[in-house]
Amino acid sequence: MRYMLLQNYGAVESGAPPITEWSPEDIQAHIAFQQALNQELAQLGELVDAQGLAGPERAKFVVSDGTSAPVITDGPYPEAKELLAGYRLVDVETPDRAIEIAAQASAAPGPGGAPIRQAIEVREVLSAPDPELYPE
Repeated sequence: MRYMLLQNYGAVESGAPPITEWSPEDIQAHIAFQQALNQELAQLGELVDAQGLAGPERAKFVVSDGTSAPVITDGPYPEAKELLAGYRLVDVETPDRAIEIAAQASAAPGPGGAPIRQAIEVREVLSAPDPELYPE
């Protein structure tokens, strides 16, 4: 079973400031934690992919009707509260294992090494529907 573990900007219960306000040492510790978790999951054969994403200030929103030129706007809308910061795609035996991994990721260190308690959204990746089940 594949699960996408989604991390959002600003979704921390610890009250930690944004990572852009952390000390270089705290950022290094946080990144080292993420890399170690990814290495552990890779060794277990559970990690499919993991990526951090550029900040929301570098985001582009694209809307198209398929015929006209797309409409492209910069960055998030000010009212947007949750924007994706990164993800892990894992392939695990049970939903409980995906939740265990999300709990590990949630406890990543923040300022002073304290767990940031980041909300991790756990979503099963669905396979495409079988075309034979939907004949024309």
